[in-house]
Amino acid sequence: MSELNPYARFLDGRPLEAILADTGSSLASLLEAIGPEKAVVPPAPGKWSPAEIVCHLADCELVFAFRLRQTLAEDAPVIQPFDQEKWAATYSGIAAEQALQVFNAVRQWNLRLIASALPAAAGRPVTHPERGTMTFLTLVETMAGHDLNHLGQLQKLS
Repeated sequence: MSELNPYARFLDGRPLEAILADTGSSLASLLEAIGPEKAVVPPAPGKWSPAEIVCHLADCELVFAFRLRQTLAEDAPVIQPFDQEKWAATYSGIAAEQALQVFNAVRQWNLRLIASALPAAAGRPVTHPERGTMTFLTLVETMAGHDLNHLGQLQKLS
């Protein structure tokens, strides 16, 4: 079994809700600094462009939306992993700004759910087939660490 939250090392001590609430504006600032021309250029062969990173974040926000709700609605559900590279194959031609709009809309929806669910639902169990049994709070921690990981990648490109 791999670790429950492979993004835990990116957490910086700030409240999870603050990290999650700040990601959209941080993405917008970084995309502005990167510029539309560089946003579509991968930094190296086999790496995602800034626009593709934002598309990935939008896709992940949809996945987290389902996982969070499934964890609250079902008793100890098993969540479905996905192949991010296969999902990324669909990103060609999607503007970073469009992906950011999707991300922001779903993130606001998820923040409302998280605020209403925590702390009462923090310990609700959920199993990831590759990572093992975790909790609702682990999902939220994973979201925040995942955000910070990709924000760091974009910061290096700005």
